[in-house]
Amino acid sequence: MGDWWQRNIIEPGKLPLLLALAAFVLTFLITRVITRLIRAGRGPFGNVKAGGLHIHHVVPGIILAVVGGFGAVASGRHGFGSYACAVVFGIGAGLVLDEFALVLHLDDVYWSEAGRQSVEVVVLTAALVGLVLVGFSPFGVNDLSDEELQDRGSVLTTVVVNFLLALGVLSKGKAKMALFSVIIPFVALFGIIRLARPGSPWARRFYRRRPRARARATLRAYHHDRRWSGPSRVLGDWLGGKTDAELTEAAEAAHHR
Repeated sequence: MGDWWQRNIIEPGKLPLLLALAAFVLTFLITRVITRLIRAGRGPFGNVKAGGLHIHHVVPGIILAVVGGFGAVASGRHGFGSYACAVVFGIGAGLVLDEFALVLHLDDVYWSEAGRQSVEVVVLTAALVGLVLVGFSPFGVNDLSDEELQDRGSVLTTVVVNFLLALGVLSKGKAKMALFSVIIPFVALFGIIRLARPGSPWARRFYRRRPRARARATLRAYHHDRRWSGPSRVLGDWLGGKTDAELTEAAEAAHHR
């Protein structure tokens, strides 16, 4: 176990990635705690304003991500400079992705249902980076032997096949599974053999004249969303805090008791 940890986690080439991931996760968690305290009117924190303009934390996040990214490129892979830049980049990425939904919608949806997209993106990012950190490489390249890696044709074939599988999963409307299949190609097999989600490019193309397939896909999507909506909401509330609508609903329910 100790040899595995040293070989895959703290080797010099992966230490910056580990530091960036740790900074990313900690920044997101600390930011969410602070924003929830500000929202509740507790603690010494408050919104940052300049001339009446609310400065969202995505702004310093972009600056830190740019500084950390360019600094990492300039400092190389090893040494204190690369480690420091990795931490700066991780902090900036955490601040940016915490307000991913705001950037996507160009609206302050932080405490709305749409704002949950930020939490989902952060969790997905942390999971994917964690997989890369423990030894997975995109499109199954890590599964190739040394002899196969010397053969460019084998490498190219593996990458193209796994890329097409991930693209097929994406066309079926399963974006999260497609992302994970980039790192773990085996996951794509489950997405390919299962029914596409209603309204996906695959469903519009191949289920157009197959009413039974459309009906089965709709029913499967309904049961899937219903099964996972509860745990997803609990995780979202725990990590990101309740939405304004949920707080209003809870307040009205308490008022009517």
